[in-house]
Amino acid sequence: MSARDSARAISVEAGQDCLVGRFGAMGSPCEILIESNDRELASELTQIAAEEAWRIEEKFSRYIPGNIVGRINFSHGKPVEVDDETASLLDFAVSLHSLSNGRFDITSGVLREVWTFDGSDHIPPAQAVTDVLQRVGWTRVTWRRPVLTLQPGMEIDLGGIGKEYAVDRVAGMLSEAAACSVVVNFGGDLAVTRPPQERRAWRIGIEPVSAESRRGETVLEVRAGALATSGDSRRFLLRDGVRYGHILDPRSGWPVQGAPRSVTVAADTCTQAGMLSTLAMLEGYNAEAFLDAEGLKHWCRR
Repeated sequence: MSARDSARAISVEAGQDCLVGRFGAMGSPCEILIESNDRELASELTQIAAEEAWRIEEKFSRYIPGNIVGRINFSHGKPVEVDDETASLLDFAVSLHSLSNGRFDITSGVLREVWTFDGSDHIPPAQAVTDVLQRVGWTRVTWRRPVLTLQPGMEIDLGGIGKEYAVDRVAGMLSEAAACSVVVNFGGDLAVTRPPQERRAWRIGIEPVSAESRRGETVLEVRAGALATSGDSRRFLLRDGVRYGHILDPRSGWPVQGAPRSVTVAADTCTQAGMLSTLAMLEGYNAEAFLDAEGLKHWCRR
């Protein structure tokens, strides 16, 4: 078995009153909770889910050379024509940029060149951040669907919306493929295909923000809809008692001040939930007020 085949293995195991399909994609553990004892059906649904997740990863990951994101990022200032699926994701990113007053920006990925959130105390020099910031900013991009033109040295990164998009795509496919209730859970971002019949609701846990947290796991009962979580529990820097979370403000190039450690939002779709959890993190100190104004159920941990 090749390393690629090994990385793309799937399994189906017995869970608590359900079957659980597992695989890895987009840097996350992925699982499909199936309200059925039919292993053949569970294997089929897991295969459908995995293949779609892997397709999206191959197409949109910035780590895979030669895909549409790679073509854009290595275009050296030349225009690139994109397909409809990519164009729709770019349009969605544009709407988030507008809604967030520039706080959400898919060109900000180049800031990773100076920021590495590995739990150390390494804060980059201010000038280094300023230098990289010259290559950040959606307003520097020319986007006239279906043609995108980046300035030389700029990049896009769709990682901030790709996983939630994959969850919704897979949930839609599994809803058509099976009459039973299925939970699609990609690294904590999830959607339920339809209300369960054999239980009152699916019980979904929200992890504590740290092992030392005084607040334990929160368990939610979910019958329909989706959840998404944004946070910096595992990616941060710590210097002189100050914690720097990995959520960066692309306008300054520095971590957002006052952001919660974790934000979970419930919405009709995972894409919507993910959008709002991310925008809340970018609001920093105003995260709770922002979510209250949206009128959706949410859980913030500080």
